[in-house]
Amino acid sequence: MSLINLAYGKTSVEIEFDESCFSVLGKNESQKPLSDVQINEKLDAPLNSPQIEDIIKPSETVLIVVPDATRKAASGQVVNLLVRRLIANGTMPFDISIIFATGIHRAVTEEEKQEILTPFIAQRVKTLNHNARDLMSFVRLGETQTGIPIELNRALAEHDHAITIGAISFHYFAGFAGGRKLICPGLASSRTISETHALAFDGETKSRREGVDTGILAGNAVHEAFVEVVKARPPSFSIHTFVNESGELTDLICGDWQTSHEKACALYAERYAIKVSEKRDLIVASCGGFPYDLNMIQAHKTLDAAARICNDGGTIILLAECADGFGRRDFPAWFEFEDSERLARKLCANYQVSGQTAWNLLRIAEKFDVKVLTSLDANQTELMRLRKIDSIEEIQQITSEKSSGYILPFGAKFHLK
Repeated sequence: MSLINLAYGKTSVEIEFDESCFSVLGKNESQKPLSDVQINEKLDAPLNSPQIEDIIKPSETVLIVVPDATRKAASGQVVNLLVRRLIANGTMPFDISIIFATGIHRAVTEEEKQEILTPFIAQRVKTLNHNARDLMSFVRLGETQTGIPIELNRALAEHDHAITIGAISFHYFAGFAGGRKLICPGLASSRTISETHALAFDGETKSRREGVDTGILAGNAVHEAFVEVVKARPPSFSIHTFVNESGELTDLICGDWQTSHEKACALYAERYAIKVSEKRDLIVASCGGFPYDLNMIQAHKTLDAAARICNDGGTIILLAECADGFGRRDFPAWFEFEDSERLARKLCANYQVSGQTAWNLLRIAEKFDVKVLTSLDANQTELMRLRKIDSIEEIQQITSEKSSGYILPFGAKFHLK
C-alpha cells in the first residue's frame, strides 16, 4: 500500500491506496522556481513586442492588471520586479495603478491584496477595485460583430498603458485561462461577461456549444468573443506565468498580448495535457487546495475534469474545502430545478453565468455518484445532488471496495483526455 497527501484548502489529507489498482495522474513537478534574475531575463526577451522600457515613456501612466484571490499567478514577485523596472525607466510611482481582474467574483479583501501583491507593493502602489455591476465605472467601446456590447472598466481608458499578468491554466469552456481573460471577463461589465459566456451554451441542443471545450482556442466561440472585446482596448504588454503547486513561478512568457498568450497556451498544453487510455469506476480528485477549492464554483472545474475519465455511473470523490461557500449568492437558487434539463430550459430563456456552472455541475451529478469532502453542510451538498463525506475513513472504505481508479492530486491543473 502507498500513501499520498492530497491538498484540501490550506491543509492536506493523507490517503492510502493500492498502486496495483489506482493510478496517480498529474504528479508534483520538480521544476525549480525562477530567480529574480531569471525573470528579468525573460522580460528582456518578449515575443513579437518591444521591451517594456521601449513601450512606456517616463511621462505615461500604467495600469497593471492582476488576478484575484481565486488564482495563483506569482503576481507578487512579478509585480515587484515590474514596478522597479518602470520606476528605473522614469515612470513616477503615482503614475502606476494596480487593478484586480475580479470579473463577477467578489471584491478582493485587504488581506488578500497583501497576499497577492506582497505587503511592500500593496502599501506603496495605488490599487483599484473592479465591480462588474457598477455602471458608472465602465466605458462603452462599441460592439462585437455579433452585437455584444463592449463595456470595460474605464481605468483601461484612463491609463496610457495596461500590462496584464496572469497564470496560464486550462479552462473548461474558454480553452485556457490567462491572457485576454484578464480584460474580458476580468475587467468587463456584467452584461459583457454574461453575453460572451452565453456563447458556451447551445440553446437548440441545450448543451455545450460545439468547439467550446478545455484546451481549445481555434474555433472556440467564447475565446474568440473575448479576443474581439479585448481588441477594443488591448494591453500594451502581457505576462503569462507558469506556477507550481506552491504558487512559485517556474516559467514565464511575455510580449504581444495575443501572440504570447497563444504561445504560452501551446506550451502549457504540451506539459499538462494527459492522455488517458481508459475510463475507470472511481476517481479521487483534489482541486489542488487553496485557492482552487476556495468555493464550489471554482472547485467545480476539478469535478468537470474528473468526470471526463470516470465510467458512466461511476463514483467521484471530490476534495473541496469551499471556505467561501458556494462562491456566489445566486448559485444555490439554480439547483431548485428538478433536473439539468429543466435548468437548461431556464438558461435558454434567461442566461446567467452562474446558471451555466450550476447546469454543468448538475448534469455531472446526475451521471455519476459524486461524494464530496467539504466544509459545506449536508443540506448545501444535497441541494447540488452531491453527498457529503464526513471523514477520511469513509474515503478509505470506498477506495477499498473498488478494483480500479484514478487519483488526481491537482485536478484544476491538468487536462485529461
